[in-house]
Amino acid sequence: MTRWVAGIGSALAVMLTLSGGAGAQDYPNRTVRIIVPFPAGGTADAMPRIVADFLTRKWGQSVIIENRAGAGGNIGGEAAFKSDPDGYTLFAAPPPPLVINQNLYPKLPFDPLQFIPLAVMGKVPNAILTNSPRLKDAKTVADFVAFAKANPGVLNSATQGIGTTAHLTSELFQQMAGVKFQHIHYRGSAPAVQDLVAGNVDVAFDNIGAAGSLIRAGTIRVLGVATENPIASLPGVPTVKATVPGFVVVTWFALVAPPKVPQAIVTKLHADINEALNDPEVKKRLENLSAEVATVSLAETAAFFKAEVETWYTVIKQANVKVEQ
Repeated sequence: MTRWVAGIGSALAVMLTLSGGAGAQDYPNRTVRIIVPFPAGGTADAMPRIVADFLTRKWGQSVIIENRAGAGGNIGGEAAFKSDPDGYTLFAAPPPPLVINQNLYPKLPFDPLQFIPLAVMGKVPNAILTNSPRLKDAKTVADFVAFAKANPGVLNSATQGIGTTAHLTSELFQQMAGVKFQHIHYRGSAPAVQDLVAGNVDVAFDNIGAAGSLIRAGTIRVLGVATENPIASLPGVPTVKATVPGFVVVTWFALVAPPKVPQAIVTKLHADINEALNDPEVKKRLENLSAEVATVSLAETAAFFKAEVETWYTVIKQANVKVEQ
């Protein structure tokens, strides 16, 4: 009897192994959804849509975007984390729910470190954006800093929400430039940019992809870019670090899978997403969002995530950012 039960167990193990392999070989054979933890309209939503279009064509299966906004990306993060680990639910997000929120919130309903990094779709420079009547005479970063120092706490800064990259970038700028803002938190980039255009808020430390067309149209002014060097897409715009030494911040957007997705599916997803990122049409569309696009290995992607956790932890600690639950 014992030998018979052991034989059944061995057979089941073989069947499961074969089943897992077969599942990977015909993946995907139905619709794949990508959860985005912010509203439609911003870069966080636009990037995965571009990649999803390519994957839909490649796979012959629909790849749809599902927006689940709220709680700094945690609502969407939890939904993706707790989804079936079969590769049919993925998660696309900027840093907060992946490498920031675990250092902000006393307790999360998911463990960001357990997500499986698949690829970074693009890295977009952050910039100081304005359309404020109060800053109409501020032509440079130095002018802006001078006004803020002369009027502490008067200017307000729009963010995508507490603990988002726009918020932490703004907090970091305050610390490094020796100024003080009021923060106005929105649910995503799109509503923040809308109020920026209307002149209802003074500045936003947002990525330039979120407002690229508005910048090109002259509706929003860019005082400085938070990059190491000036960028070709914004000729004549100086770096912020020329005035505030060391101030360099970019926002990246990644695709990850929930924990325990089979390695064979992870490998296929990584390869197919990288194929998308290397496609000339996809690359052009992402670069139109001011994104720097590059493909790396799974190991390099995981190492990048680890380094980002440490980087943002330092920013949060130094800026003393708190989130109330």
